[in-house]
Amino acid sequence: MPMNNRLLRPTTGLDPDAAKYLAAVEAADGEPLEPAVRAAINAFFRDSKAAGVFDALKACCILAGARTLAGALVPVVGDAPTNVANGFVSGDYTRGGATPGLKGDGTSYLDSGRATNADPTSSMHLAVYPTAIGTTTLRAAGSYAPAGSDEVLIMNGDVRCRSRDTLSNVTVLADSIYGVSRSSSTEWYARGGQSDFAGSTGVAASANSRNMFIFAYNNDGSPFGISDATLAFYSIGESLSLEDLDTAVTNLITAIGEAL
Repeated sequence: MPMNNRLLRPTTGLDPDAAKYLAAVEAADGEPLEPAVRAAINAFFRDSKAAGVFDALKACCILAGARTLAGALVPVVGDAPTNVANGFVSGDYTRGGATPGLKGDGTSYLDSGRATNADPTSSMHLAVYPTAIGTTTLRAAGSYAPAGSDEVLIMNGDVRCRSRDTLSNVTVLADSIYGVSRSSSTEWYARGGQSDFAGSTGVAASANSRNMFIFAYNNDGSPFGISDATLAFYSIGESLSLEDLDTAVTNLITAIGEAL
């Protein structure tokens, strides 16, 4: 019986976690990824570990690079998101080029499967990577309680971020991580447009138990402010350096875009 050609591809130099992820994506896609795409993904695993941010990722998807929407929804870590009501279809997904990612349509969203209170009250992050901002006021990710809320709202002209207290604004640019990171009960910061911004100084409320949504925020079980942005990455988890995550993800999405 002929040998499967995929078994002949060398794996030397692959990060072990990257190798598992790539195998799962290729199984979902039904065929191998291009060497340049595999190299870009392997570099992300390697670089995010070297920067000390990988272990803080608890729910995460690379919404680019994979050949199919099913492959793009394979998680880097954590549970696979639910494509609620199968709202996203293959035509919403662009794997490479200038604006890779999953394009929101104002009605579709993902349930990350990660509860807001799965991470400690004083150690959390929530981040998305838009390659196109979209045209409307929207909620890119999060959940709302109103107390104990985490969210990233990309709006016309700015981004509003919350980490278990009041909102703070940052400036909008595409091709950058947008998110929040909290490392203490009284201090958090936001990042957007490749710059960091101080958050408010209120004491963190206990996080709510609702799952984080992506392309919307979870308002008592229902999506609110559904986004029409194009997102190429999201992550949820414990406190980390948003700058280091930004560098790793920007390099990843840039390399995928150039490869395809």
